[in-house]
Amino acid sequence: MQKGKIDVQTENIFPIIKKFLYSDQEIFLRELISNAVDATQKINTLASVGEYKNDLGNISIEVKLDTKAKTLTVSDRGIGMTSDELDKYINNIAFSSAEEWIAKYKDKDESGVIGHFGLGFYSSFMVAKKVEIHTLSYKEGAKPVKWECEGTPEFSISESEKKERGTDVVLHIADDSMEFLEEQQILNLLKKYCKFLPIEIIFGTEKETKKEKDKEGKEKDVTVEKPRVINNTKPAWTQKPANLTEEDYKSFYRELYPTTFEEPLFHIHLNVDYPFNLTGILYFHKVKHNLEVQKNKIQLYCNQVFVTDSIEGIVPDFLTLLHGVIDSPDIPLNVSRSFLQNDSNVKKISGHITKKVADKLEELFKNNREDYEKKWDDIKVFIQYGMISDDKFRERAKKFCLLKNVDQKYFTFEEYNNHIKANQTDKDKKVVHLYSTNPEEQHGFIETAKEKGYDVLLMDTPIDSHFVNMLESELENTSFARVDADVIDKLINKEEKIPSKLSDKDKEKLKKDFENCVEREKFNITFENLGEDDMPVTITQPEFMRRMKDMSALGGMGYMGNLPENYNLVVNSNHPVVAKLVNENDESKKENTISQLTDLAMLSKNMLKGEKLTSFIKRSVDLF
Repeated sequence: MQKGKIDVQTENIFPIIKKFLYSDQEIFLRELISNAVDATQKINTLASVGEYKNDLGNISIEVKLDTKAKTLTVSDRGIGMTSDELDKYINNIAFSSAEEWIAKYKDKDESGVIGHFGLGFYSSFMVAKKVEIHTLSYKEGAKPVKWECEGTPEFSISESEKKERGTDVVLHIADDSMEFLEEQQILNLLKKYCKFLPIEIIFGTEKETKKEKDKEGKEKDVTVEKPRVINNTKPAWTQKPANLTEEDYKSFYRELYPTTFEEPLFHIHLNVDYPFNLTGILYFHKVKHNLEVQKNKIQLYCNQVFVTDSIEGIVPDFLTLLHGVIDSPDIPLNVSRSFLQNDSNVKKISGHITKKVADKLEELFKNNREDYEKKWDDIKVFIQYGMISDDKFRERAKKFCLLKNVDQKYFTFEEYNNHIKANQTDKDKKVVHLYSTNPEEQHGFIETAKEKGYDVLLMDTPIDSHFVNMLESELENTSFARVDADVIDKLINKEEKIPSKLSDKDKEKLKKDFENCVEREKFNITFENLGEDDMPVTITQPEFMRRMKDMSALGGMGYMGNLPENYNLVVNSNHPVVAKLVNENDESKKENTISQLTDLAMLSKNMLKGEKLTSFIKRSVDLF
């Protein structure tokens, strides 16, 4: 057996850093400021435990641009570094001081140290051709030090002229990264990654108008310049829920989404310290039918540092419809989504969030059902999507998922089955749930069902076809049929069967006459023994085929959209007009009547267009 030591060629490390350390160049600024925040948090901790007794002074972090010198500088007033610490933590790549700090002060430091890997500083070489560090340690007798490197394994350490405690990191921007010398670009990055950091971040100045009195005591507007503070150091999710009002939560929502004008419906404040640390606020809002537009509204943070807002695969897919913030020090500060998806801590956090969301919904339902029903239409798609895509959530949601009928009444699954099972069963004694996807277009079918004493559910979202399939597999002894999918009297197991007024021979003859007036490849002619008051001719579509096509429209079954449309043309054997057709000897009159009946049926389904619609209108006028 042979053992040895892998020899890492340091000459190759900087090209790797420049290209592959992170997925986006812009991350360098987040990393440098995170380091500055760590250094500042550490000096705060040392002061709080009495190890640093001098005045802390101004501890804000400042970002400065110098377009003439082509430099970008990040300055903090944290603990600084000695020459030995520079050598230990900067010259040894991936040796992070955060690990040592956590081990030493884990019982005293409540602020949270961000860095863990020690590679963050080197992300600066993705955009800089040269980097300088000017630092002065907080320790008594420490001397200021300057570290300098031009993106090669060669570096130099010398004396610095720095007077104040802390660290300045100066980036000499490379020729291929000049966009990072633009003020607006840096401002955008700071607002994206540093908007809620716990230490004040200053970048440039901004104008402020305030009232002042002149010599005569009259008020006048005076414009002054003040340091531009980028961040809110105490965002709502870091506060205790007991200290926040409803308006505080709404105000924070507007801060997160300044271009959104709708108020959130309600929120969940996450605050967990075992078995992992997790804080955050999730907002429920009105979920519209276009699910894709709703996604990527949750922002993921690690100790108030922005990580990503592209969270598919990190949390269950249905949770991406919520808005808000999730923050956990257990989430690795890494922008690779595949890395996050496979992280064990992220998976645990994901499962816990699902549980908290279900808890909140169940609480709202139990405590104030009336208010919950008012919100139902706005959160229905979210809950249905969750039940379809997440097994654990589905089990919980059965308690608070509602069914709504066309009369605007709400039921739980159990309540609805009890409501209809007495008179809505099929030949196999299954409870039949009739539903409408468009009450206006299906108004005639709905009225027919209601006249017969049946109830009709309202299921008018694109996701309902998938939801119906899920319910049929979950609810025992239950089936679903759209109100216009088939003849109701054929679906429902009625004890009283209506006899036909037409003989089989009459039906066979009429069937040929009807086939001559419609597209044979599109319509299947059937006869049903309905009541005299029912429509003479109706058009239905097989439930299975129609549902599959609806599901295809939402996605995932594209091939179904290519299948030809197929309908049933249902002739009422007992309608007086149909009975007259049997004995009609005038073939022209018979043809016109059949065409009129089929066109009326097509018109009720919004299927009559173009030339056929024009012919129908002319024929209708001729009847007068």
